[in-house]
Amino acid sequence: MSRFAGGSRRIVLLASLASGWLGFVAVAAYAQTPPVNANARTIADFRTRVDAYAALHKKLEATLPALSKESTPQQIVGHQDNLAGLIAKERIRAKQGDLFTPAMQTMIRELMKQAFAHGDAKLLRASIMDENPGPVKLTINGKYPDTVPLTTMPTEVLKGLPPLPEGLEYRFIGETLILLDPHAHIIADFVPNALPKA
Repeated sequence: MSRFAGGSRRIVLLASLASGWLGFVAVAAYAQTPPVNANARTIADFRTRVDAYAALHKKLEATLPALSKESTPQQIVGHQDNLAGLIAKERIRAKQGDLFTPAMQTMIRELMKQAFAHGDAKLLRASIMDENPGPVKLTINGKYPDTVPLTTMPTEVLKGLPPLPEGLEYRFIGETLILLDPHAHIIADFVPNALPKA
């Protein structure tokens, strides 16, 4: 065997070892890279959906005469009804789960469990249920009942939920978490059985 042949084999062997080592490093580096957080994707999708709703609300409300500080209760109610009608017309095919997707609903229930686990569960439930109307038939784009008071949303609960754009609020009706559009006084979407069991 010539020195040249022997040297070539050593070069090939070293190249093979180097390639294998680099492959190992690449695999190890990939294994250490955290996967995309599923919750982050779910929240990002939710934010995209509620931002689109808020943009629609803003566009439609801009077509109505603006309310002033001197507006009468009748004018305010009329403004709400007109805005609600415009939104309902634009969202005529909207259904439960369009904003709160199934993945987001699952996440909301888990967030509620965490909030109740890290706080005084009895106190949290009592504050939510204080003026809670109890079970009410809910419909998407349906008007929030005028005779039903708005429930208190404890800080411990709100801080665990994704922030909302201006023009939307989290509220409870019974054990259902709703997305309330307070300017139009309508329900944009809801999550049934959002409260943990007592």
